[in-house]
Amino acid sequence: MTEQKTPDQKTLVLTGASRGIGHATVKRFGAEGWRVLTCSRLPFDPRCPWPGGEENHIEIDLADPNKTIVAIEVIKAKLGGRLHALVNNAGISPKGEGGARLTTLNTDLRTWGHVFHVNFFAPVVLARGLQDELAAAKGSVVNVTSIAGSRVHPFAGAAYATSKAALSALTREMAHDFGPLGVRVNAIAPGEVETAILSPGTDKIVENLPLRRLGQPREVADAIWFLCNDASSYISGTEVQINGGQHV
Repeated sequence: MTEQKTPDQKTLVLTGASRGIGHATVKRFGAEGWRVLTCSRLPFDPRCPWPGGEENHIEIDLADPNKTIVAIEVIKAKLGGRLHALVNNAGISPKGEGGARLTTLNTDLRTWGHVFHVNFFAPVVLARGLQDELAAAKGSVVNVTSIAGSRVHPFAGAAYATSKAALSALTREMAHDFGPLGVRVNAIAPGEVETAILSPGTDKIVENLPLRRLGQPREVADAIWFLCNDASSYISGTEVQINGGQHV
C-alpha cells in the first residue's frame, strides 16, 4: 500500500537510516506521525516495519560527492517544497586488520577522503542543497557527531574522530549561516551506545561511566526528536552530549 503525505504532515530526511541510531530515529518520528525519507547506501529492506518505507527510501552513496549532489534532486522531488528536519546521521569508522584502530600514522589518504566525504562533506552538501525547503518550513538540522570528536578514543580511528570534530565546528558555522533563514542547526554527540559500531572491549569503558551502562539507540533518537520540534525552538548552534556522563 502506498502511503500518501497529508498536507499538514511534517517530513524528516534521515541519512544512515538502516540500523542503530538511524533505525531508532525512524521509529521515533514515525510514532509522532512524521513522514520519514530514509537515505542509505543499502536498498530498502522489506523487513522494515514502517508504512511507505520503500517509496520514501533514497539509495545514496554519500562517499561519492557526485552521487550525493544527484540525490539532492531526487529528495527535492519527494518533498513538495518543505522540509521540517534533516538529520545527518550517516557515519563510517574504518578499522585496520583484525579490527585495529587506524591512527594518523597508518591511515592512507584514500581512507581519509572516504571518511570525510561521508562524515563531514555530505552533511553540508545536503543541507545547502535543501536550504530552500528547510527555510520554507522553518526547519531544523541535526548533525550526529561523537564523543570521539573531543578526545582520543581507544577504538575510534583518527579519521573518524577528526571528521566528527570538524562536523561539530561545522554545526556552529551552519547555525550562524542558516539562522537568518529561520533554520536551527544543532548537533548531538553520542558516547557508548549499543549499536553495531561498538568494538570489543567497550565493556571496560562502561565500567567507568558514571551511569555504568551503555546508552540505547532510542535514547539518542529522543534527543534528536527534541531538537527537531518546537520544544527546542530557541536552541541553535549547540552540541548535546549523550554519553551517561562520560565527558565529565
